[in-house]
Parts: sequence; C-alpha cells; structure tokens
Amino acid sequence: MEISIPYALTAELTHRCPLHCVYCSNPIELQKREHELTTREWINVLEEASDMGIVQVHLTGGEPLLRPDVNQLIERARELGLFVNLITSGVGVTMNRIRQLARAGIDSIQLSMQAPSADLADSIAGSNAHEFKKRTAKWIRAAGLPLHMNVVLHRQNIHLVEDIIELCVSWGVERLELANTQYYGWALVNRQHLLPTREQLADAEKAYVRAKERFDNKIELIWVIPDYYEEFPKPCMGGWGEISMTVTPDGKVLPCTAASGIQTMTFETVKEKSLKWIWEDSASFRAYRGLDWMTEPCRNCEHRFRDFGGCRCQAYLLTGDSSQADPVCKFSPHHHLVTDFVASMNEKDGYRSDSDPNRLLPSYSYRSR
Repeated sequence: MEISIPYALTAELTHRCPLHCVYCSNPIELQKREHELTTREWINVLEEASDMGIVQVHLTGGEPLLRPDVNQLIERARELGLFVNLITSGVGVTMNRIRQLARAGIDSIQLSMQAPSADLADSIAGSNAHEFKKRTAKWIRAAGLPLHMNVVLHRQNIHLVEDIIELCVSWGVERLELANTQYYGWALVNRQHLLPTREQLADAEKAYVRAKERFDNKIELIWVIPDYYEEFPKPCMGGWGEISMTVTPDGKVLPCTAASGIQTMTFETVKEKSLKWIWEDSASFRAYRGLDWMTEPCRNCEHRFRDFGGCRCQAYLLTGDSSQADPVCKFSPHHHLVTDFVASMNEKDGYRSDSDPNRLLPSYSYRSR
C-alpha cells in the first residue's frame, strides 16, 4: 500500500510535570529524567522530521518547559521551517520566559486549564496552579502570541462548560479544545471517578452548542467526543500511522501518544533507527495501517472507512488484543465491556450530576514523580 507523508510530530520532551492530573493519558510507567533524549538527539529528530515533509511539531510532556534547552529546540525547528506549538501547564512560567519563547520563534502556546474556579481547578490538578495559569495567559497575549487552551472534561467539571468557556474568552483565548476524557494511562485507572453521567453529558453538549452560537465569531471552539457514550468509536488518529507520530522522552516512536500502553508491541527508537525508516518500514507502524489487518466485524463494515476500526490502544486496554474492534463500537463482541461499565456507573447511588464533585477525590490514584 502507498504510505502517506506524516503531517505532524508530537515531541514528548519529558514526563516530568508539576501537576498530578488524575486524567493524565501518559503511561503509568513514566520515563525518568536520566533516560531523556539529549539536546543533540532532539535536534536530530527535528531535522529528520523536516526532511520527511512534516510541517508541524508539538512540544509537550509532562511539562516541556522543565527542559532548559526548549528555546534551542524551537529556534532549530523554526530554521527548518516547522510550525511550532508548545503545550504547557503554565506553572512556574515567568513573563521573561514567555518573551524568550517569542524571541525563539514559537508560533503558538497551548495552555491547559482544569476548572473556572481556583479551588476546584487546584484540587483536580493536585497543585496550586490556577493563578499561575491566569498570569501565563496574560503574558502570552502580551507577547503577541496566539493563546490556545485545552480543558479536559470529566464528572468534576463537565457541568461547568459555559463557565469554563466564558473564563477562557476573558483570558483572550483564540482556540479552545474541550476534550472529554479519553481513558488511557491514569485516566483508565481513575475512570470510575471521571466518567460523567448521561445527564451531565447531554447538558454539557447543549451548553457547548449555546456557547458555539454565542462566541462563534470570537474563538475557535472544539468539542472532542466522549466515545464511551457513542455507538461507534472515534477514528484512530486519522488511521494508524497515517498522519502523525509521537516521539517519547526516551526516543521511542509511536503511531499515537497512547500506543506505549500496548505492551504486546515493540516500538523502535530514534537512537537505533531513522525516523523515516520507522515511519515507512517498522513492524509497529505497519501493523494496523490500512484495512487489510481487520477481522470481523470490521472487515466488511461500512463504517471502516470512517473510524478505521476505532482506537487500537483502547482495544488493547479493554480486551488485551489490539487487533480487536474497539469495544466502543456497538458491533464489537466486546461492546458489553463498555456498556456494562457505563450502566453500572449511571446506576450507582450518589453517582448523579448534582453530587459533590470533590467527594471522591481522596480515592483517586495519582501519577507519581
């Protein structure tokens, strides 16, 4: 089959992070600082990415600004003609650091936010971070940079969608992604406390539509679907190994950010192979490319051209086999793994949209440093 040219590279510079978000999709086993790629190795990755035709690079983590060489990496990426976006928690950021990023040539900065009030936001993040974020948003705008923001929605904050949007607009956001929790990594561990009720989700979608109408000319507003309540799964990143790749802090190359959770697969590293070879020839990238790998019910399903069999990572995490149909799909023989869980959560005493969102905080499992 013909192999497309990748469009974007996600560079996970580090797994170190000042936050302890219980919905974090990073792997349970985080990479330690001593295993991170060096500056020279990251520059090699950027140069190879440019040679392949990649046009966007997203610097993320953990918290990428914990790396002292971020400015150097941005400068080299811009020299190569790459569009550079940096994703940050905003914690510990100073006005001078934002100015340095601007001088280095950063194209945009995406700031995470947890909730519209400091008390709830800080309890979700496991850190006193909200005021840092507010100041960081102000400094990003003052530096003349476009402010993008991301809010992960779950049972603790989904009832506050309109308040969240209004606050982000007041901070000067140009693009806001409302990302319903995807259950990988720590989010899967904590999903019994994160999954919203059907009532909450329905109300939130209505709030999103109202906000879309209200702020349509001011900001770009994105709604990431909550697939546990859908009949069909979300597409697998436009198809496994089709449009983007992720490089982890220690140099592993993944078809998507969550793929390291598939423990039955081996992923090549940039320390041993070129980025181009990994994209075109590695067994991991070729495994679920196209449609030939599919078995029933996906092989002859009319939806296969839209959802590509769903998420390979979710299939593995729920069934132990990444070649299975995504259990979110109503045609999957494992669909009950999703529907039974959703039903059990919606039937639980106290599991209501009007319950105290902080009540279950002590029982969360938190990522460690």
